[in-house]
Amino acid sequence: MTGQHGGIATPWMTPPQEGDAIEIASGVLWMRLPLPFKPDHVNIYAFDEGDSWTLVDTGMSSNKTRRILTTLMAGPLQGKPVSRVLLTHHHPDHVGNVGWFQAEHGAQLVTSRTAWLMARMLTLDVQSSYPPETVAYYKSTGMPADTLAARLAERPYNFADTVSAMPLGFTRLQQGDMFTMGGRQWDVHMGNGHAPEHVTLWSRDDNLVLTGDQVISSISPNLGVYATEPEADTVGEWFETCTRFAQLARPDQLCLGGHKLPFTGLPHRLRQLIDNHHHALDRLVDHLSTPQAAADCFAPLYKRKIGSGEYGLALVEAVAHCNHLYLAGKVSRTRRSDGAWIYQRL
Repeated sequence: MTGQHGGIATPWMTPPQEGDAIEIASGVLWMRLPLPFKPDHVNIYAFDEGDSWTLVDTGMSSNKTRRILTTLMAGPLQGKPVSRVLLTHHHPDHVGNVGWFQAEHGAQLVTSRTAWLMARMLTLDVQSSYPPETVAYYKSTGMPADTLAARLAERPYNFADTVSAMPLGFTRLQQGDMFTMGGRQWDVHMGNGHAPEHVTLWSRDDNLVLTGDQVISSISPNLGVYATEPEADTVGEWFETCTRFAQLARPDQLCLGGHKLPFTGLPHRLRQLIDNHHHALDRLVDHLSTPQAAADCFAPLYKRKIGSGEYGLALVEAVAHCNHLYLAGKVSRTRRSDGAWIYQRL
């Protein structure tokens, strides 16, 4: 069944059930793994290599996801081994079981250098309390004192909590490479903004595009700024990527995203996403006619109430939009006595 809205079509309205797969192109299987937060799933894809499979992304590490993966390998994957894992980017819901596939199944890891370095570094960086840099970052956002105190009273989330230990070594993909997978030749184009050096693949042989989290059918990728690089302009990097990808996009391409549904209408979706973020920036500039910290900027950006479960992602994206305006020279930035950056329209 096909759904269509404003130039974007979703050929499959019902996603695969847990432990099952949908063949969306010759030798290409779409599967899902659960997540403990919104969105409540991550898409993974398997490409038939004849006597084995290449798996794209692996979900978040847990006993439950590995049980589901084992069921998938015995069922839809027909008992053939996973010989390679292609990792689109380093986030836990994508890299979580990569190390398990390497260590337990002998799979080769293929990804960008930055994705591998980030994942490897973060799995080794285990902390029992928040480091000073993270505390300073939270203060710089204007996070309310009670929210900050509650966070600091808890053990911080560690990447290794939901990502399997990664063995040493990988095979690098970089911008402009040609990659063979599933009987197709693919052009490699790197995205940025959501994650550094995010791998996307564009088939030379048919209409498939593996977009990962760089472009998703019905939600915007999170463009967060974190304590690791607090001055980053992830919004600007993402605009650059979308503009570059627009030169490659065709309406008929079937886009395989990391979440939600596969879709066609990529040129329209890119324009829609770019416009949505520009409109959000315009609202934010107006909001900053009165001096505000990033934590005070949820209303113009999201136009809805942000719950506690969404607070962290909303905060880092608010910082990203404030950074973009500041670096573009549209707002000023001054330090408040409590360490918060205060932005004001120029």
